[in-house]
Amino acid sequence: MHIVLLSGGSGKRLWPLSNDIRSKQFIPFFRQSDGSRQSMAQRVCGQVRRAVPDAKITIATAKAQVSVLRNQLGEAVDICVEPCRRDTFPAIALVSAYLHDVKGVDENEAVAVCPVDPYVEDSYFAAVHQLTQLVETGAGELMLMGVEPTYPSEKYGYILPQNKETVSHVLSFREKPDADAAQRYIDEGALWNSGVFAYCLGYVLTRARQLLGCSDYEGLLAAYESIEKISFDYAVVEHETNIGVLRYGGAWKDLGTWNTLTEIMEETALGDAVLDDGCRNTHVVNEMDVPVLVMGAQNLVVAASPEGILVADKAASSYMKPYVERISQPVMFAEKSWGSFRIIDVEEGSLTIKVTLNAGHAMNYHSHAHRREIWTVVSGCGTVRLDGTVRPAAAGDVIDIPAGMKHKISARERMVVIEVQVGSSISKEDKIKWEEEN
Repeated sequence: MHIVLLSGGSGKRLWPLSNDIRSKQFIPFFRQSDGSRQSMAQRVCGQVRRAVPDAKITIATAKAQVSVLRNQLGEAVDICVEPCRRDTFPAIALVSAYLHDVKGVDENEAVAVCPVDPYVEDSYFAAVHQLTQLVETGAGELMLMGVEPTYPSEKYGYILPQNKETVSHVLSFREKPDADAAQRYIDEGALWNSGVFAYCLGYVLTRARQLLGCSDYEGLLAAYESIEKISFDYAVVEHETNIGVLRYGGAWKDLGTWNTLTEIMEETALGDAVLDDGCRNTHVVNEMDVPVLVMGAQNLVVAASPEGILVADKAASSYMKPYVERISQPVMFAEKSWGSFRIIDVEEGSLTIKVTLNAGHAMNYHSHAHRREIWTVVSGCGTVRLDGTVRPAAAGDVIDIPAGMKHKISARERMVVIEVQVGSSISKEDKIKWEEEN
């Protein structure tokens, strides 16, 4: 099975743990049997592997998310990078062309498309596999997954099937309704539109030629910024008559807000936090190195990270996005392909960062024109390369890097480094990448 996981999001609804780089799917909420935690993206990829061991996973995403995807998932998945955001139809056209032109997937092979962050059981991905089999046997040009609704939700679109069989032809679609209309749709036998569908690769490549003027990967990349933003539903689904739906009755939840996320949290507190006996229906998530104490709180979510602190009524937290948009500050925490960094202090003329490098990983070889850097190795060991000269680095070492010097650090074991940037002009744009000298 070829499965495409769509990874987007701007990180507003789960602030302060999410930001413009670290969307909700990358936050490690879920406890594993060994006590470690995994993100939604890691959880979903693991579920795909368990349900369909030979599945080939490709993630369609923006450039800003590539580093965190590599950090969390390694090289076990392919990544198709959008040059810019153009909504779901251009993204699906691009990844389809990538599969055909770069990965050599035949036009007659089926592809399933799914969000990267549903909260589901493993049976969900067995159903996704069934979708691809239905497409390949001619059940429809497009096959959708419809979730049996558990309440009249206003958050989802609805699919009206021809009958109540497990697999049915689709009669029509309904946009996100109000509660009364949602109940009418449910009474008529409608299903939630889960945003999951399957098609044979050639089907979308043909639609790309018709609607975008080309279907080859290089051509789409070159034209991508000029492509009109349009969803897959508007561009394709609403115009297709030969379309079917597979009914899915398992657990399915969209963890898009603090209110829904706390419903599945196994503990009332994640991180260094204490709640007194007077707290009711209150959850705390703390990513800081200082403790959080909550007393007598009712129906609250409290979240703390380097980005900020949230104290919100759970119901009100679903409407936080416009208020988060008022907050303007640089990203304070980010995952990279080699590890992560957290900004500790920002002053006029200096920036202090805590850098964590994973064992066996390294930064790019690079230099800065306008700033000096001082690295203090706090723990771990590895090597540093300075203008072509390699030397060991271990806990307690201090490395002074003048402006213009090429430099790189490689971790033999997990390393923690305090990096102090000093200069009159400190910006992320001041970075030149170099090929390493022999």
